[in-house]
Amino acid sequence: MADMVNFDEQDFLRRADIVYTRRAELEAMADRAYEDGVTNVLVCSVGGSLATMEPFALMIDRMSDLPVRSVHAAELMAAGCNMVGPGTLVLMASKSGDTVETVAAARWLKERGARIFSSTGPDASPLAELSDYDFHFGDGRPLELPFYLFVGRLLADRGSFADYADFADNLASLGGALNAVRKQFDERAVAYAHAYHAEPYHIWVASGDLWPVCYSYAMCVLEESLWIRTKSVSSPDFFHGTLELLEPGVPLTLLVGEGATRDLDLRVARFAEQHTDKLTVIDAADFELPGIDDRWRALLGPAVMNAALQRISKNMEVVCKHSLDIRRYYRKEAY
Repeated sequence: MADMVNFDEQDFLRRADIVYTRRAELEAMADRAYEDGVTNVLVCSVGGSLATMEPFALMIDRMSDLPVRSVHAAELMAAGCNMVGPGTLVLMASKSGDTVETVAAARWLKERGARIFSSTGPDASPLAELSDYDFHFGDGRPLELPFYLFVGRLLADRGSFADYADFADNLASLGGALNAVRKQFDERAVAYAHAYHAEPYHIWVASGDLWPVCYSYAMCVLEESLWIRTKSVSSPDFFHGTLELLEPGVPLTLLVGEGATRDLDLRVARFAEQHTDKLTVIDAADFELPGIDDRWRALLGPAVMNAALQRISKNMEVVCKHSLDIRRYYRKEAY
């Protein structure tokens, strides 16, 4: 295998250990949240941070009877939310800890008696100060890992996740497994970057807990970081509009999960292979995950897919000669 661009295996493993070695801290936070009482859960932030958490709203919905909703922080401030009260637990995230809309929403939520679990980068930040349970991840990765541990333990405390301890033990191998995914996918990522970096229009499709991964990657990486025009659409909605734009020469990238909505993804694959010569299918089932029991594969799908897509990002950056850190407007102008 050729050298992988911008890939430091030992650093990735170190970053995973930063979070996992603090498993007890996250579980203690979940225990406190349970003891404080939870009647419903709200997932609330913006952009990629919200997308990182949305699979956990699905996890809560599918594994328990807790009412759960996802809402964009800016929309919460504009329109409110009728489920917020003293029993509401809010999951929030911000790498900087000072995202304007997220901090404003946190203040609004606290005024109404909600309690907040937040995952933030720096040790001190406005969001951390407003949170009842705050986890500072620093340069730890993957960003999903604190939520797997916090949400999983909370569900276990409620009697909704009997095998949580085994799941959490498996997470000790997650860093190595995601490194393996990066290595397995890199050759395809290089080819993808060379083949599609100059395309004028992309369609990206996914469903279930990979849908947040899909729309976030299209929006935050391809559009925001690389300035590549991209349409993201869910697998079920693809057949209610976007299919009419598919024709030979139009790239469609499909993320296929291992969970309950897999057949919806495969339906898109069957259609797309008949109507474009530029179909890319990235199937989570194709990746080997050393150290991870097969029964947890579907639950870990978002982290697995994000690890694979990171290799597209790093290779696109090189092929496009466009740093992923360049912005024209984001945090550059007042808006």
